[in-house]
Amino acid sequence: MNTESVATRAPRRDAAENRAALLLAAKVVLNRDPSASLETIAAEAGLSRRSVYGHFVNRDELLLELVTSGARRVAISLEGLSHPDPLVRLALIASRLWQEIESVRMMAVIAIRGPLASHTAAALDPVRRIVREAITDGQRDGSMRNDLGRELLARLVEDTALLVLEESAEHPLPAREGHNLVMLMTLGVVGYGWRDAQNFIDAHHELDWTIPS
Repeated sequence: MNTESVATRAPRRDAAENRAALLLAAKVVLNRDPSASLETIAAEAGLSRRSVYGHFVNRDELLLELVTSGARRVAISLEGLSHPDPLVRLALIASRLWQEIESVRMMAVIAIRGPLASHTAAALDPVRRIVREAITDGQRDGSMRNDLGRELLARLVEDTALLVLEESAEHPLPAREGHNLVMLMTLGVVGYGWRDAQNFIDAHHELDWTIPS
């Protein structure tokens, strides 16, 4: 056995595990307290503050990786999402987004509204694209309001979803209730009254709340 190659591989494996532990700890800690220090994050990961600097230059660099990877994960979760009914498709986008971020609501608000918002926005470009596509199809078939332009309506849909997220971060909602609310609000923006929106959600099993795996 080549003992030299084993010796060189082991530290790399340990380093990768430590880095993953730091990112996981940061997600947990910052979701509780957005101002938490590196020391707190390192302690949660079972590591020393000094060991953090072997992976991240400072807290901002750690936060950047956490935010970027989280936004990328959300975008990947929506790849291939499709439905012939654009209203169902738009509600599915809202549903999938909520299920991806409801357990890290505070971190999501930091990512979208905080100093790293531009990095998050770039990673979320694919999400914005499929929202615009759903709205285009809905305006074309008359199922969504067409008194507003597509780009404005897409921004209003996004802002409405963010308002639900911020409200649930400040005043926690049960996961199922938040899931329903974000779909109700999204459908409301594109032209549905709340009763009709709720009836629409209830009529489509694809929009049922499921516990994220």
